[in-house]
Amino acid sequence: MTDGQRLFVGGEWVEPDGGHYAVTDPATEETVGWAPEASPEQVRAAAGAAREAFGPWSRTAPPERAAVLARAAEIIRDRTVPYAELARAESGATTGTARAMQVGVAAARFRRYATVEPAEWAIAPQINEAGPFGAAAVMGALAVRQPVGVVTCVTSYNNPWANPAGKIAPALAMGNTVLVKPAPQDPLSVYRMAEALAEAGVPPGVVNVVSGQSVEVGETAVGCADVDMVSFTGSTAVGQRIAEVCGRGMKRQLMELGGKGAAVVFDDADLGAAVAGIGTTFSFYSGQICTAPTRVLAQRGVYDHIVDQLGAYAGRLGIGDPRDRSTVVGPVISAAHRDRVESYVELGRKEGAVVTAGGERPSRGPGFYVAPTVLADCTAGMRVVREEIFGPVVVVVPFDDEEEGITLANDSDYGLVDYVWSGDVARAFRVARRLRAGGVGVNTVGRNMEAPFGGFKRSGVGRDVGSYALHAYSEVQSIVWPG
Repeated sequence: MTDGQRLFVGGEWVEPDGGHYAVTDPATEETVGWAPEASPEQVRAAAGAAREAFGPWSRTAPPERAAVLARAAEIIRDRTVPYAELARAESGATTGTARAMQVGVAAARFRRYATVEPAEWAIAPQINEAGPFGAAAVMGALAVRQPVGVVTCVTSYNNPWANPAGKIAPALAMGNTVLVKPAPQDPLSVYRMAEALAEAGVPPGVVNVVSGQSVEVGETAVGCADVDMVSFTGSTAVGQRIAEVCGRGMKRQLMELGGKGAAVVFDDADLGAAVAGIGTTFSFYSGQICTAPTRVLAQRGVYDHIVDQLGAYAGRLGIGDPRDRSTVVGPVISAAHRDRVESYVELGRKEGAVVTAGGERPSRGPGFYVAPTVLADCTAGMRVVREEIFGPVVVVVPFDDEEEGITLANDSDYGLVDYVWSGDVARAFRVARRLRAGGVGVNTVGRNMEAPFGGFKRSGVGRDVGSYALHAYSEVQSIVWPG
């Protein structure tokens, strides 16, 4: 290869028409590598290669497709250290997070979809009376999952391994082919994934990767006539634009968009567990994650304790170089994003919120660092409470009783993942069922990786993860016959 990364189109490594741009390490501000800038013509060529490969790949026996995914999982797992080092440098994740939650989860996702699941199921026979469609008969039926076709996967910058793997693996398992458009900030890891898949035996054209900073690259990848479905993870604003394009072309879509997760903390909660769970907002990707419990709703009896303990928790976290084992909070992705997060903290001050922790840029050298920040005395109408900040910032709002807590939690444009902390499990589950969110954590921020994942309202369309992803990347066909 040349000094710059090449595109991966039709099984070949192709020089980009638009040259290369620098990928920057958010911790050091140094250049990690040079990413390729595709032209619209190259994006269309990649979609065309995926279209050509779709027929043979979709007819490949599911166990053979699964075997390729299993081999890819092993290759990725064997290269965890170098792959994680690249992911750390591109995304600013800590070394531990890059190894376990980025590369480790990616390998696990390829392994998960190497398990062949039935793609068809019987439907109860129906007895039809004689009529315009023929004599009386017992009608049998079969529902069959069929691949959608060519899937454009537009992936997020916060996890350049797990997020693409969560799209590519189930899509390939179902017999689709993919055109992957990684985030411009950290695309190099996705090209390493493409290398691993090629080594594992993915035929030419089944997986294609094109990148670029130009909006035109993404627009072409979404709007191209050869594309049947778009799977997108990112902001609600961009998701809306993609959905408009999909609507015009009747393309299928899977959208995992923004979040402003409510963490409802009742006065009988285990406060230590609640604070530790909410505190993952600071440490996990430095708050750059849509599932974070960023909107804390604390019952009056524990409100002051929650504010104090969150502030103390934030103050104890080590901020610094992600390569250092003592680091808990690394940088955000870019200088522009750091400025955006800081502007929200300043906006919170102007709106009347009280900064009880953080609020100032950490005093250090290079790198795009934001101190873990707690904004207290917030009200439901504040922009810092209603809008996704996507950084290590938590807002705290008091409430009086259960009904008010539920009302405040649901008073949001978003509905991805909410959380409930209470010592009364019956109440916790009662409240959980009333929250308008795609997922609810009860006394935990953990996830079950087979549970459906997706959002209500402006947090997205559709569900993936586990078997739900196989449904997401398939069409259901019914076959009916007289018994």
